[in-house]
Amino acid sequence: MFVTTSPAAARLRHAAIPVVALALFAVTLGWSPGTPILIVLAAVLALAVLEAVHHAEVVALRVGEPLGSLVLAVSVTVIEVGLIVVLMLSSPDTTAGIARDTVFAAAMISCNGIVGGALIIATMRGRIATFNPEGVGGAVAAIGALATLSLVLPNYTISAPGPYFTTTQLIFAAIASLGIYLAYVLAQTVRHRDFFLPEESEQSAADAAAELHADRPTKREAVISLALLAAALIAVVGLAKATSPLIKDAVQGAGLPETVVAVTIALLVLLPESLSALRSARRGRIQTSLNLAYGSTMASIGLTIPVIVAISLIFDLDLALGLSASDTVLLVLTLVVATLTVVPGRSILLQGVVHLSIFAAFLVLAFNP
Repeated sequence: MFVTTSPAAARLRHAAIPVVALALFAVTLGWSPGTPILIVLAAVLALAVLEAVHHAEVVALRVGEPLGSLVLAVSVTVIEVGLIVVLMLSSPDTTAGIARDTVFAAAMISCNGIVGGALIIATMRGRIATFNPEGVGGAVAAIGALATLSLVLPNYTISAPGPYFTTTQLIFAAIASLGIYLAYVLAQTVRHRDFFLPEESEQSAADAAAELHADRPTKREAVISLALLAAALIAVVGLAKATSPLIKDAVQGAGLPETVVAVTIALLVLLPESLSALRSARRGRIQTSLNLAYGSTMASIGLTIPVIVAISLIFDLDLALGLSASDTVLLVLTLVVATLTVVPGRSILLQGVVHLSIFAAFLVLAFNP
């Protein structure tokens, strides 16, 4: 994932950063360091996030598609959930909407930013991007149901005011989200696995085989990466707790909306996966790109909502799930455009530009609502 002139140096860095991050978490546990140290910890946190997704990629390459995309999506979601929970517990009075904002930001980044970028790269390379509409269409339908039940419906129920669900409604939203996500995983990995397999690349068969052989790690490398992935995930959650005051103070000091914190979290955890999806598009494997993008959105909603609901009930925290009017418009527009994009199983440059335009609108409104 990282560019370097020395493979040995790259391997050392990939192994060292999770260990160093975990050690720093252990050292700073229960301690309130000053601003200079917090800045260092924030930098290590960012590196640990990148390394966590790198090691998830190694494991994903070993297990192959479509399970590899699932491994990446779940790993990214674990990081996302950890950061959300830390922020909620650190400032329960001001972070009622952090889960909603982060999940929505992740959906916009994945469904518009990653999908749009991947389609542009693929169509610039081959003029028409082809993929399996059954698998991708099923993912879009599931995302529509998840997002509506969890993020839109709270604004229209009458048992609780505003963007809030009652306890019963929260439990239902959590169960429905998890159930839809598990059904998607079952379809992707067991019952309809062929719906999510990549289309033939425009590369020659020999080139594709050589690429696969060169990239696929050994079993030993995959096991080591799995251990380092676990270390990095623990370190990310721990360091996030230590650096959360610094992040919030920086946003408030710049006079930016609170939603910028959520957008920053989503951008950080999805950056490496975005690069992986764009690389797949460059190689002519647009199906893999779409698996990553829509799989991340599915995991972000389907796994984050149940965990956050459980945390809110256990610690008696307010949880605002309903989107604002402008965000609801962007969500509806995204779902309509995504449906029209995936149904034919073929896309041109136009669709990529449309998705990126929606993503740009989301960023503008996040910083200037």
